[in-house]
Amino acid sequence: MKKLFIGNLPYQITEDELKDAFSAAGTVESVFIVKDRMTGRAKGFGFVEMSSDDEAGKAVSMFNNQEMGGRKIIVNEARPMEKRF
Repeated sequence: MKKLFIGNLPYQITEDELKDAFSAAGTVESVFIVKDRMTGRAKGFGFVEMSSDDEAGKAVSMFNNQEMGGRKIIVNEARPMEKRF
């Protein structure tokens, strides 16, 4: 499995809508839109986990710099989370 970072998402997009869109590139294992803890509103970025490296590569080429909900989204391979102190 390969996790992708999705940036500059429209704030009103749902995880189901994101899953439907990315399923055009292959099998979507999971979708997570990051939300503000206090307000519960989306922060404008999230993660999509694709079932294979090939499908993840296809998703990057299909969706990076494409418009979604009036915003150009950024799609690239997610980096490991850095430790916070």
